[in-house]
Amino acid sequence: MALSSFDIDAPRWDQTTFVGRLKHFFNITDCRTALLPDSRLDEAKALVESCRAGSIPPGTTEEQLHFAKKLYDSAFHPDTGDRMNIIGRMSFQVPGGMAITGCMLQFYRTVPAVVFWQWVNQSFNALVNYTNRNAASPITPKQIGVAYVTATSTALATAVGLNLYTKRAPPLVARWVPFAAVAAANCVNIPMMRQQEILNGIAVTDDNGNTLGHSKKAAVKGIAQVVISRITMAAPGMIILPIIMQRLEKYKFMQRITYLHGPIQVMMVGVFLIFMVPAACSLFPQRCSMAVSKLEPELQDSIRSKYGDAVQHVYFNKGL
Repeated sequence: MALSSFDIDAPRWDQTTFVGRLKHFFNITDCRTALLPDSRLDEAKALVESCRAGSIPPGTTEEQLHFAKKLYDSAFHPDTGDRMNIIGRMSFQVPGGMAITGCMLQFYRTVPAVVFWQWVNQSFNALVNYTNRNAASPITPKQIGVAYVTATSTALATAVGLNLYTKRAPPLVARWVPFAAVAAANCVNIPMMRQQEILNGIAVTDDNGNTLGHSKKAAVKGIAQVVISRITMAAPGMIILPIIMQRLEKYKFMQRITYLHGPIQVMMVGVFLIFMVPAACSLFPQRCSMAVSKLEPELQDSIRSKYGDAVQHVYFNKGL
């Protein structure tokens, strides 16, 4: 293929199918990209921007362009083009998530441990949610603070309350408390951190990227999909791993190495997340669509007055 006609923004895999999205997110959530220096990422961005401008450097191969786009998608925000902080990138979800989740699953028996690790997890989640927001809807430091405090309080109240409630419950039920707290907090943290989108709407475009207006209903749909994805991301590791650990702990060799239970859980969570981070991100298209007929009446009227029935669906970035 002639590189002069190479469209670097065209999806490498079909984004209308789950398998295509899965390949895409396996590509950009590769945790090895989090180890690369900023200078290497900036080089990739420069190559992507050169390709967009139609001036591909001589000697550049198609594979180099694909790799540059992989680094660009993994490290730069799709709305602003700014380099994202490393902890908030989806490529950091595996190393960051495995360490925190493993500790939440290991240290669940005492209230101080529950409080500390839920606080650490919500601090991590708040940064991830802020980093992967729809950047076309700015949020103030005060709103960030309120979102953080609200989500952390929800997680702590759920975790501590259930922890006390399950004192007399079977041991396995107590092991599932961290997941219940994480799921409850996600239902609060993500909408709160992206409240501006719900209050003011997010930009919706036609198929060619032309902005048609702002929609609150589109924001609600996008954020709801992100909440579902995040809970799905955590579910297998936080539900299945406690069952595995409860059975393993009955063996004498495991009873002799209790000091390794934490590291073992961290590594096992990592195995789950390697697959679940891209799988959960792939549940819904990144470029979300919505029928014009489901938008706010005033936005429907605005679109139909300008375009008639030519525009049947609008598109928007749902975030991650």
